[in-house]
Amino acid sequence: MEACSVARMMSLGHLDLGLRILPKLLALSLGGGSHRRFRKDQPLMHTETVVETSPELPVDVLVDIFALLEIPDFIRAGSVCSSWRLAYTILRSQLELYKRPQTPCLLYTSESVGDNVACLYSLAEKRVYNVTLPEPPIRSRYLIGSSDGWLVTADDKSELHLLNPITGQQIALPPVSTIEHVEPILDNAGAISKYGLRGQGPETYALDDLRDELYFKAFVFPDPSTGRYIVVLVLLLERRLYFARVGDCKWTSLPPGLDYYKDCIHMDGLLYAFTITGGIDAFDLTGPTITRNIIADEMENYRDKDGWYAVQTPCGDLLQVCRQTVITDEHLMETEKISVYKPDMAAKKLVKMNGLDDHVLFLGRGQTQCLNAGEYPQLKANIVYFTDNEAFVSKYKKKDRDIGILNLENGEREEIVSKIWCNWPNPIWITPSITMMNMGYTNS
Repeated sequence: MEACSVARMMSLGHLDLGLRILPKLLALSLGGGSHRRFRKDQPLMHTETVVETSPELPVDVLVDIFALLEIPDFIRAGSVCSSWRLAYTILRSQLELYKRPQTPCLLYTSESVGDNVACLYSLAEKRVYNVTLPEPPIRSRYLIGSSDGWLVTADDKSELHLLNPITGQQIALPPVSTIEHVEPILDNAGAISKYGLRGQGPETYALDDLRDELYFKAFVFPDPSTGRYIVVLVLLLERRLYFARVGDCKWTSLPPGLDYYKDCIHMDGLLYAFTITGGIDAFDLTGPTITRNIIADEMENYRDKDGWYAVQTPCGDLLQVCRQTVITDEHLMETEKISVYKPDMAAKKLVKMNGLDDHVLFLGRGQTQCLNAGEYPQLKANIVYFTDNEAFVSKYKKKDRDIGILNLENGEREEIVSKIWCNWPNPIWITPSITMMNMGYTNS
């Protein structure tokens, strides 16, 4: 027991030393090797003397230290020296050891960088990182969803891609022509030249215009039963739901509800879809036959004119969030008020909550998130970090974006940072992830 205690004290000593020298050593790295594409936009300090005099830490201790880092620092740490690279490689191959909760970042584009470069504003560090992404240029895409570290983007032919901006991995999703509402129109050479939308009359759309008329929102969910990822689309057209597993060749329609859908979450192995009247439908996507189960018909105090979001709290509760917007004197859409409700299924009504207590919300076109502020020291409790209401994203492309922070206690609004983004494509929240996929299967 005494030997164990001494060993533990030595280990803790190494850990403390590692945490103290780590920021200085990281200042040397520009993200070398295959990660040069991930860099800070600010000059880095030079502390060569620290490297020369710092003692070598055991790899297992380095692994313990790296498992506590946010992803930007984790990637930079892997390029400092060979032993750090080894610890980085071990964690990349055993992601179950790397459980550090990641702080969401604001992903956007900027005129000051290339068309293939996205910018990540880190709330944890109050810094911007530039990330070079694969073709097609991120500046030419629509960002219609963000979940689990993945973006869902629509290119200038209205085709969808999954993209992880941290790893650079990109996977094509099933062709848009496999959505049953979409009617491809061929030219004389047999190539798709434009699209029609069934039920929308004779009007046709250019390849790049279809995405304006078709996509409302998209979500990415892991499917533990198969180890694959599922992408769910909410269409603008009748707010119908479609889904596909990564690797599928076509989109599958979900049974329509009695009302249009506005939002989705994946909870306890089921897809929950929320209607414009506050109703809740559940779908089990794992079986051979998919049916719609009605959890709640509607909520009596639900107001369709507002933006509504569904979210699961860290303790498993289901919440619905109401976002009210106003048109300013400059004809901009601006978030005015955000309220949080808990559904009372028995009474079929929403019970208003008195704020979020020690939690924080992220709203926008990405997956809504509710986090415990105590696990994220850089975030403020009872605060909502928001980007544009998805209903107005495409409608107001050239207008200033509605991005900011709202205090639920006093209703005060503040900027996240002075405007540093292009208005289009729309900035979106993303939680960095180093997860890789292999044709629809997770690859740790």
